[in-house]
This record gives sequence, structure tokens and C-alpha cells, in this order.
Amino acid sequence: MLSTFRRDWITKPIFRLAQRALPRLSATEREAIEAGDVWWDADLFTGNPDWKKLLAFAPARLSDEEVQFLAGPVEELCRMVEDWKINWVWHDLPREIWQYLKAKKFFAMIIPKEYGGLGFSAYAHSEVIRKLSSRSIAVACTAMVPNSLGPGELLMQFGTKEQRDYWLPRLARGEEIPCFGLTSPEAGSDAASMIDTGVVCRGHYEGRDVLGIRLNWHKRYITLGPIATVLGLAFKLHDPDHLIGEREDVGITLALVPTYLPGISIGRRHLPALHVFQNGPNWGHDVFIPMDNVIGGVEQAGKGWKMLMSALAAGRGISLPSLSAAGAAYTAHVTGAYACIREQFHVSIAKFEAIQERLGRLAATAYLLDGARRMTCAALDDGHHPAVVTAIMKAQATDRLRVSVNDAMDVHGGKAIIEGPLNYLGSLYRGVPIAITVEGSNIVTRSLIQFGQGAIRCHPYLLKEMMALEDSDRARGLDDFDRSFWGHVAHGLANAARAFGRSWTGGLFAPAPRAGAATKFYRQLGRYSSAFALAVDLALLSLGGALKRKEMLSARFGDILSELYLSSAALKRWNDEGRQAEDFALLEWCMESSFSTIETRFDEIFANFPIRPVGWLLRFYALPFGRRRRGPSDRVTDRCAAIITAPSATRDRLTVDLFHPPESERDHGLALLERAFAATVAVRPIRDRMHAARIRDVDQAFRQGTINDAEAAQLNEAADAVAAAIAVDDFAPEELTSRGAATHKEDVSSQATSQLTPQQHPQAAE
Repeated sequence: MLSTFRRDWITKPIFRLAQRALPRLSATEREAIEAGDVWWDADLFTGNPDWKKLLAFAPARLSDEEVQFLAGPVEELCRMVEDWKINWVWHDLPREIWQYLKAKKFFAMIIPKEYGGLGFSAYAHSEVIRKLSSRSIAVACTAMVPNSLGPGELLMQFGTKEQRDYWLPRLARGEEIPCFGLTSPEAGSDAASMIDTGVVCRGHYEGRDVLGIRLNWHKRYITLGPIATVLGLAFKLHDPDHLIGEREDVGITLALVPTYLPGISIGRRHLPALHVFQNGPNWGHDVFIPMDNVIGGVEQAGKGWKMLMSALAAGRGISLPSLSAAGAAYTAHVTGAYACIREQFHVSIAKFEAIQERLGRLAATAYLLDGARRMTCAALDDGHHPAVVTAIMKAQATDRLRVSVNDAMDVHGGKAIIEGPLNYLGSLYRGVPIAITVEGSNIVTRSLIQFGQGAIRCHPYLLKEMMALEDSDRARGLDDFDRSFWGHVAHGLANAARAFGRSWTGGLFAPAPRAGAATKFYRQLGRYSSAFALAVDLALLSLGGALKRKEMLSARFGDILSELYLSSAALKRWNDEGRQAEDFALLEWCMESSFSTIETRFDEIFANFPIRPVGWLLRFYALPFGRRRRGPSDRVTDRCAAIITAPSATRDRLTVDLFHPPESERDHGLALLERAFAATVAVRPIRDRMHAARIRDVDQAFRQGTINDAEAAQLNEAADAVAAAIAVDDFAPEELTSRGAATHKEDVSSQATSQLTPQQHPQAAE
């Protein structure tokens, strides 16, 4: 048969060559790649994404119960928060907030209802974190950690029935406060280097002689660690006496460790960028736990890394992207309002093009990130666990948050630099590096995960080929490789033809849905997707395993994949929201910025490709006319800036569901800004009339009859509101040297709670 001849005489030599050229996957790499699944990212890797499938995918929706929770407990919690006092006076959440978090089950959003939790969707979880983040980073982090990577998520995915029945109801009721210990001084991103150990042995536990594990560890950066009652612990398990199996080095294992056990030391608190959510180190010396405390039981011993990657595949796409989307919307909201009310040279700074450049980017970034957040949550709620997508979301959302916060700080100037209760940006500015660093450093995520794992996991043939090459059954491996390899060849040839045709015609004939003015954007993304798929195949073919070590090239490929995903999300948002014409400028800004970045990264890849003829060939196929996209035009940027400097339905859609201080908080910095914004907009027709009469002074305008008495009063009230909004705090010297020590017994008492042991702390009380 022809297929047998092909396999034996053509494929077999290629199979042998590939086995020698391709480095074997390490155990941790294999487990990371096998964790989760693929979704829209796989479509992008095909080079021919199915836009109809994406647009038909149901958008995320909240249930009535979830809507009520956001309007009730979440809103009430936000009103209880005094973020300045939490961070600068009390250095902890006050007792009543800890109790409220437990009573309303904020720590149990992901725990199913049958165990006493709220059983919320990923989208509801995201919406809660988003709103809390617009009020307080400390409160948001405290609420997000038990619902992200930790004992709850791990128990639901991998725990035994007995473990779930015992621990989940206790976690749901707030009787147990969880944390998770992964990072140690020796092992950050490289978890495989951890030296925390467990040795299988027999010992005494609660008066019984049982088979168990003797643990020794040192962990740091553990959120909720200082007050946790149960520690999820990652360690390397050893079984020298073969008490549980044949292997001596069992591997990374996860277990639940009650923090009251002898040998555990809870360290003093870390202070992450001056944010006071509970975080700190802990140690264990010869701590004995029964084997029953291994998450999933003895059958899951040694499978800890895969368990962590599986849990992270979902959680990484919710918590920090939600915080980042909230931060982007928040900075757009406050900076647009501030630019409206602030004047320099007798002109609103919103009229200056240099300011409009920052405002336009703020508005479009808020639109982009929230669209991507919603689309990712919809995928998670549909049962997908797209590990590459969630890695993209974490890295891209937090990096873009940094840009947004820096833009907001630049526009606000001194107003955002001076700390105090009136400063509504400083806390977010200090929190950005935390978001960028945790759940996988962005440097590592960009250089190794977005593309490194994505190329293997999402490519339609590559993972199949790699598995065939490593198959211990050589005959079966050759058969599988033969099918995958020739499928890959056909795929590559089709992509080469697509990339050539679409690049040389500017994407004019690429498939696209009928989307009016947005149709051209679909065509361009289709063009770039085919070019990306071709470039990936040629890079893999020419560099092989060496591509893994070309981290700058890998990062650029990752940037292209990220832009393709985020741009797809922006298009889906515009479609899902009814193709609002007023929002089109935001979509256009996002798309043009993305196209410019994609072409820049392609150009950098081709210019730096180690094998120069391959770089030249790729440029001929994918970017024959060089970089043509230069980003959003000034006209589009100006239209985006105008959206956030005046009230409109578009502005409301952009900043929907952020927390707004009630009228009773008249001295809150954000409340003062919103009041001044409303007042400034209300007097704009009066100011325009005065401008037409070439009068700036209110009294003069009144004397000349340009305005009446009521209008003069309204202008003066608006001026007073603006003066209050742009004011900054100052402190007596003794307040800064002693934090006002002994001036308020309430504050001293509250500070003392942060020094309590986990069992004494108010949040850990029954």
C-alpha cells in the first residue's frame, strides 16, 4: 500500500532524525503542557480562525442570585471600607470587615452549594473581584486568594470524597482560613528547584500510630499565611522505605497542613508595596501529618505539579485579570473626570493634545481589557480550562494596567503623588508590581509560556508529533508520527498559500463576517493569523528544540498570539453589545494599535531570525511591503479621549459596575472628584456663553448681565467643588513620625489585631 511505503521509506528516516533533534520534555514541562485544554487560541494557531464560531459563542451572563449579591453584600462591603485607614493606620482589615467577609461567604464563591458555598460562576467571581478592586486592593486580594489557587480549588478538582466532605463546609463557613505555600527562597518560577521535603514514615497523630509524612519547609510571600488555619503545602515527597510504592523520589506533592501542629512557625508579616493584605513567611520543622492529608490521597502523591497547573489554568484567568480590568476602567474614569475639571492657562487640560493622547489610550485599554475578561470568563463557564489563554490574560492585563496607571499618574501630576485620604490613585499605583509578579512573573510568562507552551499545546499537530516521538512502543509511535507529520505538511502548505495570498493582497480576500465598518478588522486578523501560523511552522522546522532557548524570539511570537486573542475579544465585545456606533472609535483604536504591534513583532522576528535565509523567506511571505501599520490616528485618539471627559452612554458602558462612594462620603477623594465632574459639566453651557462674551470673571459676567444670579451661584459652587477635588493632604510632623500614635484608642486597638496569632486573629475566630 502507498501509505505503508510512505511510512517505511519516507517517514521512518524523518522519524529517526526528529528523535535525535528534538529534546525530550521534562516531567514539569509535560505536566504543564497537559494541564487544562485549548479554546480560541487553537483556532488562531490554525491560521484560519472561524469567526462565526467565536461570535456565536454565548457571552458571559450573571444569574439573578449573582446580580443580587453584587448589589447587596458587595456594595455593602465596599461602603464599609476605609482604604486609607486600612493601609496607613490600622495595617489590617478591621474586625467587622473580617467578620462580614466570612458571614457573607466571600471566601466561598467557588465552593459548590452542596458544601455550603455560593457556587458562583467564573464571571460572577470576576465581577465581585472587579468591584472590590475599584475600592481597595487589600480587600480585593483578601477575597480573591481563597477563590483562586488554593485548598478550595484543589480539593474540588482532586480531593477525595472524605476530604471534600470535611474541609469544604469548614472553608465555606469561614471556620478555616486557607492559604497556599508554593514559593520558597530557592524556588520562585522554577518550582522544581524547591528544597521543601516530606519523608514517608510512621508517626503519632492525635494519639494514633499512622502512616504519614514528616515535613520540613520554608515558604515566603504567602498571602493569608500569617492568619491561615490550614496551609496547602507543596513539597517534594520521598519514600526511602517504599511504604507507599516502588519509587523513592515520588515528586512534588500537595497536602493540607493545619497550622496549629507542633513544629510550625508563622513568621512576621511581609509588607507588599505598602499594601497590608495578610502576607508572610512560614516554616515547618519535622511536622508530622497523616497520609490522609495528601490532597487526593496517596494516589495523587507525586502529581502535585500537574494539579497546580490544572488549577492555575482557570484561576489565573479570573482574579488578576479582573483586578486589572477594574484598574483600567477606574483610571479611565478618574482621569477623564480630572482632565475635564482641571484647567491650565484658563483651558481644560482635556483640550490639550498631549493629554488627549493619554486619555485616548486609557479609554481604549479599558474597553479592550474588559472585553477580554468577559470572553475568557465565558469560556471558563462553558467548561474550558485554556491554560495558554489564561496565561495571556494574566500577563497582558497586568502589563497594560501598568501603562494605564502610569498614564493616569502623569495626567494627575502632583494630585496623585501626595499620599493621604484624598489620593485615589496612589494605592493602585503601588499595587501594580504585585499583580505583575504573582501567579507567574510576566517576564517568564511572556518569554516561555505564552508561545513556548502555546506552540506545543495549541498547534494542530505538534503535540501529537512529540508524543509519537516519545512513545515507548516504537511501531505505534511511527504510525502516529506518520499520520501527524503528513497532516502537518499539508497544513503547512495550505498556510503558506494563505499567508502569501493574504499578505500580498493586504488581507482583502480573507474570510470575515458581515460586520459593517468592522469587517476590515476581521480580514486583517485573518491575514496575521495565517502569517503567524506559517512563521511558527518554519521556526519550529528550522530551529527545532533550539527555539525554546531563543527567549526573545519566543516572547515576540507570544506578543503576536496575545494581540490576536485580545483583538478577537474586542471584536466580540463590540458585536455582543449590539455594534454600538458610538463605541466604534474605541474598537478602532484597539485594532489599529494591535495591528501596529503585530507588524512590529513580525519585523523584529524576521530581522533577528538566526537562520537568515529563513528570515528573508518569512518576510517575503508575511510582510512583503514592510511595516505599514503605525497605530491609531490622532483623530481616533481624540474621539476616544472625548468619550471619558464627558457623560455619555459610552462612558457608562466603559466604566460600568465600578464602586462609586455614596453622597454621605463627602470627604472621600473619589466622591469629591465625581461631584466636581458633575458640577463642571452642568455649568459648561454657562461657561460657553461667558467665553463667547470674552468674559472670565463670574462677578463681571453677572454685572454685565451675561449670567443671572442663580447661574453665578452655580458657577461659584462648581468652582468650590473643583477646588475641593484638586486639593491634596498635608500632615502635622508628629503624624508622620508616629502615625498619630495614642491619638485614637480605636486605631491603636485595631493595629494590635495585626499582631495576633492565627488562632487569636478576629477573622479566624469561630
